[in-house]
Amino acid sequence: MTTQAPPSTEVELRIGGMTCASCAARIEKKLNRMDGVAATVNYATEKARVEFGPDVSVAELVATVEATGYTAAPPRPAVSDADAAGTAGTAGAGESAESADDLAPLRQRLITSVVLAVPVVAMAMVPALQFDNWQWLSLTLAAPVVTYAAWPFHRAAWTNLRHGAATMDTLVSLGTGAAFLWSLWALFLGHAGMPGMRHGFEFTVARGDGSSSIYLEAAAGVTAFILAGRWFEARSKRRAGAALHALLELGAKDVAVLRDGTEVRVPIGALTVGTRFVVRPGEKIATDGVVVEGASAVDASMLTGESVPVEVAVGDTVTGATVNAGGRLVVEATRVGADTRLARMARLVEDAQNGKAAAQRLADRISAVFVPVVILIALGTLTAWLLATDSATEAFTAAVAVLIIACPCALGLATPTALMVGTGRGAQLGILIKGPEVLENTRRVDTVVLDKTGTVTTGRMTLLAV
Repeated sequence: MTTQAPPSTEVELRIGGMTCASCAARIEKKLNRMDGVAATVNYATEKARVEFGPDVSVAELVATVEATGYTAAPPRPAVSDADAAGTAGTAGAGESAESADDLAPLRQRLITSVVLAVPVVAMAMVPALQFDNWQWLSLTLAAPVVTYAAWPFHRAAWTNLRHGAATMDTLVSLGTGAAFLWSLWALFLGHAGMPGMRHGFEFTVARGDGSSSIYLEAAAGVTAFILAGRWFEARSKRRAGAALHALLELGAKDVAVLRDGTEVRVPIGALTVGTRFVVRPGEKIATDGVVVEGASAVDASMLTGESVPVEVAVGDTVTGATVNAGGRLVVEATRVGADTRLARMARLVEDAQNGKAAAQRLADRISAVFVPVVILIALGTLTAWLLATDSATEAFTAAVAVLIIACPCALGLATPTALMVGTGRGAQLGILIKGPEVLENTRRVDTVVLDKTGTVTTGRMTLLAV
């Protein structure tokens, strides 16, 4: 006798507050610790796909994410098929505008940090630019970068600290903050604030007096570099999302419905299964259906890649978003909204972006332990230098160097973004990728088999002979 597993439910949560791959790994770990829950959190798409049993509710999932230090929003209320069809286009435009608004504060912080950090780095690296009291000008320029521009890092580090966790923001905040505070100490309590102080620039390693050295260029420069990386990443994510919205925009916006033999133009959201509608030559077919009157040729190249229109007559099926290239057709709707072929194509692209390839899972595992290991190495460096040199300034300088060098986490940052942009760009070019593991496995492909010539030709007819 076999016992049947209890039915499970799948839900997609929108996660907020994630700043790096280690954040996603923490949320995923917390969710998977719940009984009967299997979760996958994608940092690039900022979504969590959760499969849970009947003993777990969506509210409990949201509460677990919030207890970890992040925000979670349950899925939007389910809409009817007609509503889904009507709102597909407007949702895409709304989300695109929302993404643009989200980029504005990040872009403002990036511009501020670059404008102020460049002269700070230049003065520290080029002795010819070091006039009397130049170090105080560097402090004036670097202070807004380390406080205002780097504020998201400090806020995220504090939030994670309250929950007993450490992420890449912890490293950024610790590294830049320590370099800035050390510089303050050297300027006000050490010898760095003396008029005529100079920073030498040599390609050799030499021991110096830490109390007369400032690291404002490191604090400001690292902040500017990491903000630039975050901005490029956010822009790539927005463009990948725009590719998905562009796929949804291919559908028709309104339709001529037959009511008592009269054509009535209504929004696409008013269509229901069984409704008959008219498609004139040159118009897009509103939704998937069956031809009940007329004959024509339909351009289905957006689906099949075949440039030659397909002849259809009474009884033939047609697909929404394809173009009627010939005569007048009357079509009876068989699928609307989220059930149409176009909507399922868009869902396929979104599923591919939400999935994780083996490389991304490896990146998540590494990033989860990366930050604690770096902090331990920095503490070990501090202790070793204290024992070896008995100099607190040199020991602190070496420990800060470890933190600053380890700040960027390209593996956890680049891997999910590259997969997301790859699947989104594929959708723009008419290539549907079923999952990130499929994209990853293409490196082993040595043979490509195509079913028809229209797939690889230009799609334009050419006169060869008369």
